[in-house]
Amino acid sequence: MINFGTGGWRAIIGDEFTKKNIQIMSKAIADKMKSEGVEKQGIVLGYDRRFLSKEAMRWAGQVFAAEGITSYLINKSSPTPLVMFYVMKHKLPYGMMITASHNPAVYNGIKVFTKGGRDADAEQTKDIEEYIADVREDQVKDMEYDKAVLAGLIQEIYPLNEYLDNIIAAVDMDVIRRKGLKIVIDPMYGVSETSLTTIFHTARCEVETINERHDTLFGGKLPAPSAATLHGLQNAVVDKRADIGIATDGDADRIGVIDDTGRFLHPNDILVLLYYYLVKYKGWRGPVVRNIATTHLLDRVAETFGETCYEVPVGFKYISSKMNETDAVIGGESSGGLTVRGHIKGKDGIYAAALLVEMVAATGKKLSEIYRDIKAECGDIYMEERDYKFNQEKKDEIYKLLMEDKKLPELDFEMEKISYLDGSKVYLKNGGWVIARFSGTEPLLRIFCEMPTREEAKKIVKTYETFLGL
Repeated sequence: MINFGTGGWRAIIGDEFTKKNIQIMSKAIADKMKSEGVEKQGIVLGYDRRFLSKEAMRWAGQVFAAEGITSYLINKSSPTPLVMFYVMKHKLPYGMMITASHNPAVYNGIKVFTKGGRDADAEQTKDIEEYIADVREDQVKDMEYDKAVLAGLIQEIYPLNEYLDNIIAAVDMDVIRRKGLKIVIDPMYGVSETSLTTIFHTARCEVETINERHDTLFGGKLPAPSAATLHGLQNAVVDKRADIGIATDGDADRIGVIDDTGRFLHPNDILVLLYYYLVKYKGWRGPVVRNIATTHLLDRVAETFGETCYEVPVGFKYISSKMNETDAVIGGESSGGLTVRGHIKGKDGIYAAALLVEMVAATGKKLSEIYRDIKAECGDIYMEERDYKFNQEKKDEIYKLLMEDKKLPELDFEMEKISYLDGSKVYLKNGGWVIARFSGTEPLLRIFCEMPTREEAKKIVKTYETFLGL
């Protein structure tokens, strides 16, 4: 069964992530392209460093070849944003990236991108699922790889330079060159090393790299930049007295940052820093977009500059859609994905990293100093977040309680309103909030709470744990 979550289709390798399912999905997209009359424009495919990613890309390309559709296969493991950029730059109708992003190593998957380089939205993914349901196994044909190459139906490409040149042109490289910054990079055994080192060496930065080798098990850790996974980067930043430490997830569309003091910056902090920098220092004007589980400090920063913060469900397709609708400066989510106006319409950890380094150079301030400035202007706020695993019976019980019966625990704070846009979110009159929602990419319940003090946030999360029997 192939179902799309908030970040494409993801499944356990050898269980649902199989050659058969990959080729069924490819056949479905080929059928969709033909029905839309765009099959002659072709499709671009990329892959990351996960187990079977390269093979899966080739299996997909062979199906498109059998359908008479030219596929452009990026012939080295590459960042997801490169595929999105290629779709946008070359005006292709679709792109596919073989990746499970930040999921555990036993997973792989496929992200689908549509015209303009956007994540396939809810309507598109529902449409693809319907095409998949109509595909019979005996309808799936593939062409021998070498034969498809000779026929020109598979074309191997490596367009990394045009993607990097686009980022280099968008960032103030001169101001970075003048500062001689020291940067530590942690690709988390993923695909970002070539891109990041190229950009920062071009900017004359001193670059140290850790965890750069190819390891399909990601060093035994989750390839997601978080406080729990970046201890090595924290130590390297402090030991090298670096200005900044930068990590990316497995496919480089998300970013994690260690500041000059060795402190892990939550993705919420990164999003706030960049919006603040773009508006205050670069003079950009416009709103900001965040998902429903991302910090409301963004709302305060926006209000400070007379702008608006828009809230959308979890899933970057909603971020990019709202950004397009409102011409927002920046959009992002608490899981580490963000994008900026004028760049691709999806998450890009590499561009975000370059912009953060520009910010340090252009302001002449350390990351820790800039963040203190923001807190001084907009006030303090603390987030507590927890993940919980469960069986299907427990999931059904929690879903019924929260989403069908619409029950809530008793809180010691006055409520302002409740939203069921994505999960169950309670807004409090003191500016705090709490949300409980099921992950769209992993079998987890996630609780996020943001309050004026850390103690209050922890207290509310504990109340939810007791109420839900977690």
